[in-house]
Amino acid sequence: MNASVLPDAVLAPPVARSLCTDCGVSRSAEPQRCASACQFIKPNYAAAERRVHGRERNRAHDDELYFGVHRQLHAARLNSPAPGAQWTGITTRIAERLLETGQVDAVLTVAAEPGDRWRPRPVCVTDPADLAACRGMRMGYAPLLALLEPALDAGHRRLAVVAIPCQVYALRALEVELKAANKLEALTVIGIPCSDNTSTENFHGFLERLTSEPDTVSYLEFRTDYHVELRFDDGSQKLIPFLKLPLSDLPQDFFPTTCKTCVDYVNALADLTVGYMGGDGQQWLIVRNARGQELVDLLADEITLDTPVSKGKRRSSVAGFIDNTRLAAGGLPLRRMPNWLRPVMAWLMPRLGPKGLEFARARVEMKAAESILHLRRLHPRRIRSMVPDFIWQQVHGYDIKPSADERISRVSESADRGTETRVQ
Repeated sequence: MNASVLPDAVLAPPVARSLCTDCGVSRSAEPQRCASACQFIKPNYAAAERRVHGRERNRAHDDELYFGVHRQLHAARLNSPAPGAQWTGITTRIAERLLETGQVDAVLTVAAEPGDRWRPRPVCVTDPADLAACRGMRMGYAPLLALLEPALDAGHRRLAVVAIPCQVYALRALEVELKAANKLEALTVIGIPCSDNTSTENFHGFLERLTSEPDTVSYLEFRTDYHVELRFDDGSQKLIPFLKLPLSDLPQDFFPTTCKTCVDYVNALADLTVGYMGGDGQQWLIVRNARGQELVDLLADEITLDTPVSKGKRRSSVAGFIDNTRLAAGGLPLRRMPNWLRPVMAWLMPRLGPKGLEFARARVEMKAAESILHLRRLHPRRIRSMVPDFIWQQVHGYDIKPSADERISRVSESADRGTETRVQ
């Protein structure tokens, strides 16, 4: 990458916090802002949705209950897939188009650290050509929001940010004060759904359990057909059924508590969420507001949009996951079965399991249940402040209900966090 990327020297060390994903706020000039910006302290998604989208999610509508405020859901693919992209490269191509058309001054995202293709490095990109180095998946913490102040100090007042949910929640909280102080003119947020993160070191250990040549793995994806796909530098490919993954060999703390207690799998505060869960082999777009639609429109005839499928039944899969999460007592929710049965189940799951939007609903319900169960075990006093009402509603059908001291009514935060509202 060239000089369009801010140097690593701008990153201050993190401030130690509990339940922290090192989004970067604690590394800023005002680390005390974590108290009001952090998803893991006292989030108010209803108020945030009103600020960002102009309304709250309609919890009586099944898709909005699970996927958040949106205008459209699409299965999508670029007509010419980008080399090195995780899927076809929609996220990176939108970011390129934003810079090419002059709609933003810079894009905050992550690239790979030199010498480790999997370790994320926060970058501020102003040249569209540099975004090619940002394609693909990274594993590990990336203090992306630590680049906000340096980017603004460099004169970049119209920003696009590609980020995961915990980063986006904090970003939206900071957006209000940065605009009020006339430091930020416009913000575009492209969100990536996030299920679970781990340290880069843990991820390398995972790769070592999957192949005898982990250093040559160039691509890894958990696919909606219940397989993990590995690609190698020599162009070869390996598919591993979920049920044959060596999860029992992983340490109990492989996934951090933050990821086990996240309540925003689908990145509900982005303008556009780009993922895979509901795509059934394609990328999945959640167009949340007018700005999100403008982002899709930027691609014009470069993109093909389809109607997402929804097949199968999720209930038994989710119920089994919940039972195993309870039994695991903080470890990985593994379902033990005889070795002879694993190939049979590995064959059946892609054929009978939930697909498309039903697969996405299953994953959202699993994450909602997991968050509540882990908070009850590790941080019971935080449930009242950390778990929004829509999470309780998502798991209501699985006999997970709040006790009297686990749920509080939400009130508007308009007076506390500004009155900006985007009417779409």
